[in-house]
Amino acid sequence: MAGGFSTAAAGGREFEAKITPIVIISCIMAATGGLMFGYDVGVSGGVTSMGPFLKKFFPVVYRNTQNPDINSNYCKYDNQGLQLFTSSLYLAGLTATFAASYTTRNYGRRPSMLIAGIFFIVGTILNAAAQDLAMLIIGRIFLGCGVGFANQAVPLFLSEIAPTRIRGGLNILFQLNVTIGILFASLVNYGTNKISGGWGWRLSLGLAGFPAGLLTLGALLVVETPNSLVERGHLEEGKAVLRRIRGTDNVEPEFLELVEASRVAKEVKDPFRNLLKRRNRPQLVIAVALQIFQQFTGINAIMFYAPVLFDTLGFGNDAALYSAVITGAVNVLSTVVSIYSVDKVGRRMLLLEAGVQMFLSQVVIAIILGIKVKDHSDDLQKGFAIFVVIMVCTFVSAFAWSWGPLGWLIPSETFPLETRSAGQSVTVCTNLLFTFVIAQAFLSMLCHFKFGIFLFFSSWVLVMSIFVLFLVPETKNIPIEEMTERVWRQHWLWKKYIDDDYHIEGANGAKKNGHSNGFDPVTEL
Repeated sequence: MAGGFSTAAAGGREFEAKITPIVIISCIMAATGGLMFGYDVGVSGGVTSMGPFLKKFFPVVYRNTQNPDINSNYCKYDNQGLQLFTSSLYLAGLTATFAASYTTRNYGRRPSMLIAGIFFIVGTILNAAAQDLAMLIIGRIFLGCGVGFANQAVPLFLSEIAPTRIRGGLNILFQLNVTIGILFASLVNYGTNKISGGWGWRLSLGLAGFPAGLLTLGALLVVETPNSLVERGHLEEGKAVLRRIRGTDNVEPEFLELVEASRVAKEVKDPFRNLLKRRNRPQLVIAVALQIFQQFTGINAIMFYAPVLFDTLGFGNDAALYSAVITGAVNVLSTVVSIYSVDKVGRRMLLLEAGVQMFLSQVVIAIILGIKVKDHSDDLQKGFAIFVVIMVCTFVSAFAWSWGPLGWLIPSETFPLETRSAGQSVTVCTNLLFTFVIAQAFLSMLCHFKFGIFLFFSSWVLVMSIFVLFLVPETKNIPIEEMTERVWRQHWLWKKYIDDDYHIEGANGAKKNGHSNGFDPVTEL
């Protein structure tokens, strides 16, 4: 656990870093923010396929599911109110992200995680005790605010505290916890669905208190990141924390780089406006595109509504929840694959391989459903039904070792310090906005597109794979503060954006990533 190694830096310098227990524990605690997010995603799909829940809050949908004459297979869950129950969380998260960005930048990563935990706890209590639809939606809005704060702070925290060599693996802990949360929710739904008396959905929603409590406890126990401490002027404390998390006294080179990055960051008065400058275009374009593409893989549509989807395909309610548990388990195992491979194989290779796998599996699902599942028939024989689950698992596994974790990892490691918090805000906002769009539209799309919905998503997978092939550079094993020199300047297209005005910023003697012209950040301070 404490095996020492050095992380290579530009210009032949070495940053010493051991994998210390404090780093591992901090990352595990922080990543429980992902557990909460995953649980929310998984639980909403499960409870919306439970009869007693629908009967209480969405009687129209309940009547549709009970009456075989009213609606076609694909349309029985098509209801804007039901979609709003799922999507209100993401709209609230979107709004909360702006407050979260301010908190994360000015008060640190830890307070943002603590606020997220408190929001989660309040939202859980309101949901579990909900008496009417309004109370249910208000609870979801509180949960959404928690998601906004957690998704802002946790990926930044993990990127900044991890040594460069294993930054990818530790950052993916967040996504691993998202997948564990989804699996945990699926298992809970499977169990609570069997409770007689019709209150099982309250237990499903109430058990979100477990990950919420873990995140709140974690936020109280973890250390603040050295990047954040230096950024807020606590230099000595930042250096002390850096010594603790790196497990060595020789942290001067890395500390100087943090101080220099922070000095440049302080010159930026408005990080959001700075984000729009030409030299930040590559990071911004890639971060926004990755989030949009991540949603248009169709993963959340499948994960939110897995029970509803399988029920629609004629699996029956119990079998539907059971199938959702299987896909949840595949999701977790495949994310573990990503943790081991991301810093060895690299980001690009995982994204490209998964693109092929996701495209093929979605096309096959569309063909089977097109032939076998008509509007008013459940003619999906057992063999075909199992094959559909296998194809969904093939799709989910590819997503879980690529677009799932890397959609968060790549933006969090490419933005320079002066725009990192603002960049993470834009990343989270884009993700939540398009998650909201897909969540609000999916059941209606399923009703109108029918099996064609899988062809719709597969065509997007093709587009995003071409984008990765030409426009996403490799970032494995490159220190965050050296991305400009070693990644963007080397790229065939993005270098055009960096060269124009990048040196102007360094007019007072320092480029951001190297200490040129004899500049010494400590003397300067």
